Amino acid sequence: MSMLIKRLSRYAMVTCLGVLAVGCGPQRVPPGLVYCSEGNPESFNPQLVTSGTTVDATSQQLYNSLVDYDAKSGRITPSLATDWLISDDELTYTFTLRKGVDFHQSIDFTPSRQFNADDVLFSFNRVIDTNHPYHSVSKTGYPFFQSIGFDKQINLIEKISDDKVAFHLNARDASFLSNLASGFAVILSEEYADGLAIRGEKEKIDRLPIGTGPFQLIKYVKNEYIRYHRNEHYWRTLPKSEMLVFDITPKSTSRLAKLITGDCSVSALPKAGELEVILAHDELVIDSQPGFNVAFWAFNTQKPPFDDVRVRKALAHAVDRENILRVVYQKTAVNATGLLPPMSWAYSENKPIINYDPEEAKRLLKEANITKLSIDIWAMPVARIYNPNALKTAELIQADLANIDVKVNIVSYDWSVFNQKLSQHSYDSVLIGWTADNSDPDNFFTPILSCSSVTSSSNRSRWCHPDLDLILAQARSTTNIEERKKFYQAAEAIFASQLPMLPLAHATKLAFKHKGVSEMELTPFGGISFTGTEESANQNKPKEELR
Repeated sequence: MSMLIKRLSRYAMVTCLGVLAVGCGPQRVPPGLVYCSEGNPESFNPQLVTSGTTVDATSQQLYNSLVDYDAKSGRITPSLATDWLISDDELTYTFTLRKGVDFHQSIDFTPSRQFNADDVLFSFNRVIDTNHPYHSVSKTGYPFFQSIGFDKQINLIEKISDDKVAFHLNARDASFLSNLASGFAVILSEEYADGLAIRGEKEKIDRLPIGTGPFQLIKYVKNEYIRYHRNEHYWRTLPKSEMLVFDITPKSTSRLAKLITGDCSVSALPKAGELEVILAHDELVIDSQPGFNVAFWAFNTQKPPFDDVRVRKALAHAVDRENILRVVYQKTAVNATGLLPPMSWAYSENKPIINYDPEEAKRLLKEANITKLSIDIWAMPVARIYNPNALKTAELIQADLANIDVKVNIVSYDWSVFNQKLSQHSYDSVLIGWTADNSDPDNFFTPILSCSSVTSSSNRSRWCHPDLDLILAQARSTTNIEERKKFYQAAEAIFASQLPMLPLAHATKLAFKHKGVSEMELTPFGGISFTGTEESANQNKPKEELR
C-alpha cells in the first residue's frame, strides 16, 4: 500500500461521525487528495479574517459567493446569483438567485429548505448591522468588510422575493461586484444560524461551518490536519476527489519531504531554494503563475518615531531590496516600484519608490534628531505567497540597518498567536503583505491603506490619509478605465510621498505537485480550489514503488 493510501486510510478511520455515510468500522478508503498546507486556519468562516491560510482552507472548499471572478477573462461570472441588473444611476444591484442549491447536512443540522434570499440577507447583515444577533459573535470583527467601509457603502439589502435580492448603495462603486466575488463574501445558512441561536450555540456557526460549497468539513485537529468529504449534493459538477485532507505542516522542508515520499499530492508555498530539488525528481512538477500580490515592510505609524515620515524614509533608504530579491526570492519575484504589480491594468512604469542610499538614511535620521534607535521587526513564522521566508528577509534588513546604527530585534510567534498579537497593534513594524482577490486596483489600496481599514486588522501601518481616501472614492465612482487609472496613479504618488510601508516584491505564485495531479488550476488571485483536482492511482505511490 502506498504512503498516500496509508495516510488517507488513517484520516478516514480516525473518527466516526456518521456524516455523509462515513461511519465506524472497516470501510473503503475513498479516492482522495492530500494538500500539505502551511498552518492552522483561524476560523472556518473567512468573513472573520484576512489570512490567506484561512481563505485557502475555507472559501473555495466550503462555500460559494453570489458571483465569482474569472481570472482568465477578468470578468465577474455567475455563482449563487445567476444574473444581475444594475440601475441606471448605478446605485442598485438586483440579483436573481440560483434555485435548487442545497446547504450541507451534518449531525447538528439537516436543512429543511434550499438556499434563498434570506441566506443572503443574513450573511451580509450580520457583517454591517451592529444590532444583528450574530454581529458580535465574531470576536475579530469582519476585517475585510470593515477595511473597505462596506457598512457605509450599503444603504439597504432588500429581499424582493425568495429568489431575488437587491443591494442599494449610498454611492456609485465600481469595485462593488469585485468585492462580492472575493473569498470573504461567502454565503452562510440563516436556518442553521437560527437553530444554533435557539440552542445557545451561536459560536458554532464559525467553528462548525455549513455552506453550499464542493466539500464539507468532517474533522479538524489543530496542528495536524483538516479532513473534508465531497458534498454529494453539490449544485455544480461534483469534486473528483471524495476526500480532501489539509495536512498542516508549517515547515517548508517538511512539506517538501512529504511530497517526495508520497505523503501528500500537492505542497503549498515552497521556498525558492527548493525549486532545484523538485527538478531532480521526475515524478514532481512545479506550477507557477505571476502573482497578484505585494510583500511589504509596514511601519506602525501610530507609534513614535514611525509617525515621522523622515524616519520611515530613512529606514527604507537603508534596505537593499535587490539583495532581498536575490537571497529570498531567487528569481521568483519582481521588484515592487509601488503597491500595484506589473500585471495590473492601473500599473504604470514608476521610478523605484525609494532608492538604496545608506548615507541619505543617516542624514534623515540626524534631521529627525534620532539617535541610538532600536526597533522590533515582526516576521511571519510561515511562508506566504508574497514572501516565502519572512524571517530571512528580517535578517537581511537587520544587517542593512546595522550599517546606519539602528538595532533590530526580530520577533516571531506561532502563526495563530502571530495573527492574534498583530490585531493588538503593539508592534513597531511587521513584514507581511497582501494578495488580491481580483484585478480591481482598489483591492490593493482600500483594504490595506484607507482610513476605514485602520480599525480592521488589514491596515498594518495604521496609517490614515484623508487625501488618499478622497482619491480612492473618486476612483470607485467611475467605470471609465482611463480615469480610474489616473486616480490610482495619484494614489501611488501620495503613498510614495508618505511611505507608511516599504513595498518589497511581487512574487510568483508557486505550488509543487505530483505529475498525476490533474486539473489543478493555479490562479493569481485569492484562495486555492480543489474541486476539479484528482490524483491518478499510479501517482499515489512514492518514487521507490514506481521503479
